[in-house]
Amino acid sequence: MVVGMGGAVPHTVRIHPPRARSALVAPHQQKVSPVNHSRSESPAEIVARLRAAFRTGRTKSLEWRTAQLRGLRDMLTEGGADLAAALHTDLGKPSGEAYRTEIDFTIREIDHTLDHLPAWLAPEAVAVPPVLGPDASAWTQYDPLGVVLVIAPWNYPAGLLLAPMVGALASGNAVVAKPSELAPATSAALARLLPAYLDTEAVAVVEGGIPETTTLLAERFDHVFYTGNGMVGRIVMRAAAEHLTPVTLELGGKSPVFVDRGTDLDVVAERLARGKFLNAGQTCIAPDYVLTDPQTAAALEPALTRAVEDLYGTDPATSGEYGRIVNERHFDRLTGLLGSGRVVVGGSGDRTSRFIAPTVLADVDPTSPVMREEIFGPILPIVTVAGLDEAIDFVNDRDKPLALYVFTESDDTRHRIAAETSSGGLGYGLPVAHVMVLDLPFGGVGESGMGSYHGHHSIETFSHRKAVLAKPLV
Repeated sequence: MVVGMGGAVPHTVRIHPPRARSALVAPHQQKVSPVNHSRSESPAEIVARLRAAFRTGRTKSLEWRTAQLRGLRDMLTEGGADLAAALHTDLGKPSGEAYRTEIDFTIREIDHTLDHLPAWLAPEAVAVPPVLGPDASAWTQYDPLGVVLVIAPWNYPAGLLLAPMVGALASGNAVVAKPSELAPATSAALARLLPAYLDTEAVAVVEGGIPETTTLLAERFDHVFYTGNGMVGRIVMRAAAEHLTPVTLELGGKSPVFVDRGTDLDVVAERLARGKFLNAGQTCIAPDYVLTDPQTAAALEPALTRAVEDLYGTDPATSGEYGRIVNERHFDRLTGLLGSGRVVVGGSGDRTSRFIAPTVLADVDPTSPVMREEIFGPILPIVTVAGLDEAIDFVNDRDKPLALYVFTESDDTRHRIAAETSSGGLGYGLPVAHVMVLDLPFGGVGESGMGSYHGHHSIETFSHRKAVLAKPLV
């Protein structure tokens, strides 16, 4: 079995040796002798060591869980500048965007979890039927699963490794963290920082590419959390099935936008442009394409042109607020999609700097190349439909998307979209923002994924909700 992550493939497992620490104190605050774990430790040895640590019970106390979350928070505050610099190296990500979407976002997730964790973990009483007698009681309680593998993608390589780890650690699990090899600077920074702030008797970082990920997946984990594409998601699921390991698959897909007649198109364009061109379009819940009627489409074109210029100026290549494509392979794939329609704005690029201008395409045929795959880049096609009925049919004829966005003033349109379509998330009037609501579950459906996380939903994902019945003997 080969896991296809793409890009250059290193052929050595780079394991970062832990420092000794108490389970209850942030490791960077301690002055103790290091633990001598071998740099040549294999994935099998890592998993066995973490499983042994888990079986001691060290990860199950509330004190250990909160200590790891606070250590992770300290890492982000003290090492945030290092991570932001690495994100800029890998993705040309502006510093402000790196903090908003990855560093500060994860800090908010940690703070929210710390505030609510005792209440989330509290046993929940359940009614007992009279046949069991008045002295019987029943409840549910959350048990940690064991050793969890978190595999991160390259587009938000810090946030999408650390946010699942928040839930896994808060649930009392040992964790193997696998950063993306396609964001090598961020991977190296995480591999250096995480062992300095977490209990590495129970947390390990494995860097590497296809061989390393494939070897990891051959091990028995108690949960695998993967963020990426559907092709690799299937490989992850097949590997996990060998051990009957549950999986969470955070995938993607073509997230549509329906723009209704009569909406304020200047507001629509500004919000669309912000959501679409964030991270140079390399966002799993970015608006992928627009569905609207021909008249609205014609009026939306100049509004989008103005919105792009307002955000990034007349020359986005010189903007300090606009990122770059992750590598030349993805640059070539994206430039191959530019011929799928008439260019309204953008359409230019530079392979050397991996720059592709924020681009809007009009007169796009639904069968064109840009409509056959998730774009995952700064290209926004506009596809015309007769109206709401045709838009709903268009969405339902395709794979269920990770997100669906609607711009309308009509309650009836909102109700119909909610009732007659299926998507991982649904946003009215504002793309992408639902991921910021930490009490909303984030996840896909069908081809866009399975399972969800964030907030209390992460506890449900990384725990077993155990049923307990008690009846006195006398």
